[in-house]
Amino acid sequence: MLKIAVCVSGGGTNLQAIIDSINSGKLENTKIVRVISNNPNAYALERAKNAGIDAVCVSPKSFKNRSEFNDALLAALNEADPDLIVLAGFLVVIPLNVIETYRGRIINIHPSLIPSFCGTGFYGLKVHEAALARGVKITGATVHYVDEGTDTGPIIMQKAVEVKEGDTPEILQRRVMEQAEWIILPESIGLIAKETEKK
Repeated sequence: MLKIAVCVSGGGTNLQAIIDSINSGKLENTKIVRVISNNPNAYALERAKNAGIDAVCVSPKSFKNRSEFNDALLAALNEADPDLIVLAGFLVVIPLNVIETYRGRIINIHPSLIPSFCGTGFYGLKVHEAALARGVKITGATVHYVDEGTDTGPIIMQKAVEVKEGDTPEILQRRVMEQAEWIILPESIGLIAKETEKK
């Protein structure tokens, strides 16, 4: 059984996609052991509670400095003892101590086809604004492993999504979620669960 911790900052639609995939049996041999949010008002925490999943908030505002927050985040992860950490819209730079402890066991979903529209400053709607400003005809989403860089780790899976005439950043964001993110994030976790079984 692959035990995963899901880190999320907002509404938790990708978290819901994982929960739904587990419940429907599409995503096998996987259990969410903890949901962690940096935002006490994140609806993702409600989604976790509704699904009977342990959920905690570790907010940088609760600590004197970043170093204390980094230690608390690592402690919250260690308590859950996950095999894999899934960043599902987690708007926090992952601390080095977490990367070092869980090297090769952290994945992230990014709402573009890396290497386009990624790196520092590209998150949320900003990614879709940049894609529309550039005039691309195809965008999409990428699941990748997390390393010390921003969106620089090895790519696990990508899915392309068409950009349509008249798209706004919000419309494009929704299409990328529905047609790519919610599909390839559970699928990527499923691949890792299968690999873990073989070991």
